[in-house]
Amino acid sequence: MDESGGSGQPRSGTDEATERHGEQRASSAPAAAGATRSGPERPEHPTGPTPPTAAPGTSEAAPSPDRSHDPTDSAHEAATHSDPSSGTEDGAEVPGASPDQAEAPAGSGSPDEAGPSAQDAPHGPSDGAHPHPEPEHPRTLAHSGTGTGTGNAQPPRRGREPGGGLLMGRPFGVPVYVAPSWFLVAALITWVFGGQLDRVLPELGALRYLVSLFFAVAFYASVLVHELAHTVAALRFKLPVRRIQLQFFGGVSEIEKEAETPGREFVLSFVGPLLSLVLSGLFYLAMLAVEPGTVPGVLLAGLMISNLIVAAFNLLPGLPLDGGRMLRAVVWKITGRPMSGTIAAAWVGRALAVSVLIGLPLLTQSGVLGATQDHVGGMDTVTDALLAAILAAIIWTGAGNSLRMARLREHLPELRARSLTRRAVPVETSTPLSEALRRANEAGARALVVVDADGEPLSLVREAAIVGVPEHRRPWVAVSGLAQDLTDGMRVSAELAGEALLDTLRATPATEYLVVEDSGEIYGVLSAADVERAFVKAMARPS
Repeated sequence: MDESGGSGQPRSGTDEATERHGEQRASSAPAAAGATRSGPERPEHPTGPTPPTAAPGTSEAAPSPDRSHDPTDSAHEAATHSDPSSGTEDGAEVPGASPDQAEAPAGSGSPDEAGPSAQDAPHGPSDGAHPHPEPEHPRTLAHSGTGTGTGNAQPPRRGREPGGGLLMGRPFGVPVYVAPSWFLVAALITWVFGGQLDRVLPELGALRYLVSLFFAVAFYASVLVHELAHTVAALRFKLPVRRIQLQFFGGVSEIEKEAETPGREFVLSFVGPLLSLVLSGLFYLAMLAVEPGTVPGVLLAGLMISNLIVAAFNLLPGLPLDGGRMLRAVVWKITGRPMSGTIAAAWVGRALAVSVLIGLPLLTQSGVLGATQDHVGGMDTVTDALLAAILAAIIWTGAGNSLRMARLREHLPELRARSLTRRAVPVETSTPLSEALRRANEAGARALVVVDADGEPLSLVREAAIVGVPEHRRPWVAVSGLAQDLTDGMRVSAELAGEALLDTLRATPATEYLVVEDSGEIYGVLSAADVERAFVKAMARPS
């Protein structure tokens, strides 16, 4: 499976003030939820089901406020769509943003610091800040925060390297992992195929299991070739590939962006089954060159049949299979709407899942798949039914995830840095916290940017650190001690929106970002919590 799709969704969280009349106190605010990697939709092209085992010729807790986090981490993982066996993964796993929250200690705010909220403040420029709309749930800066802060700014953590099992190599710069479940299926193939070899080549004795293990490895090597076809095509179209993973039912190529045109989507999906067909033909030609009834002949025949089944299975026209993505591309081309293609291919995928659940056991019982009534026993019937149920569940789930990912992508443009940015007040490094809060609340701002004598931004004062400072100490605490130094990745353009915004935030995990105009002028501060909340709200609206 090759996964292609958009960027991940931000983690969920709530960031609402709990102010009461007559009381001034800091409210609790959540930290971002733990990461579950995945974007909007990462198309996965499943390569195919587990090969036939009959031998031929026989029938993260919320981070503390002092630690930067990736606001888009959870969606990056969520955007994968998986296909059974190998192929392209397009939103197979789409967990929603998790609502983990970290309670901040209540810090008291003095009446002179509890200025008007950003919602009530006039939207005019103040202290060099540009007028811009404020995100929902505004509150005064003195009453905001996400947990306790010590004032010691921590550098943002680097994004985690993709994992997923045992790293086997990096062809074309893309890591290839073997999941633990692969060893289970390899052992199963070795045992079952070894039993079948005993009928065809009884003279092998115990060595038949070594031959069966070689077949299992060779089959998954051909699955890897299928996945590499998707990967090379994606790289040719300048689509980033996160990793390739070999797992129980095949392989997954996680492509992090969606193809820009239906034509590219079709090509990206078709190259995997095409390579499987080519491999099947090559194994057939090699089989003609060896003696039938020998170990090489049996292995080549098994690999030919397995790759043929992989190609045929993945060409079935339903998501999340490669054929489903090809159908999606065709409908997309005809209607001009990717969403229409996704809906059509997803519902065909669900119908396909039901057909597999009912039809596969019936085909086995009828002898269409090569088994005779004499060889079909009670255990074989149970095994076929279990296999059909697993395949049907994977296809049904993948189809549903593809629909959710399409909906996610449809709402992504609603996330705009300019509309989510908080008004900010520039302050010098030596400014006492109490004075900085007074200026911010007078201006209706909800963020502080530390600048040098020339007005150049140096760092951002973290909400969490503000809440951690008791009210009686604020006149003696300089804002520079509560700020996190700006890095290049923490400066984002006010024009960013949708997937581009999420990609930028994911590249440099942090709790706050400085938003600037194209001219370099300060526009305000973007909070990861505001992005999370806006994303969750957008996803809650029907398409």
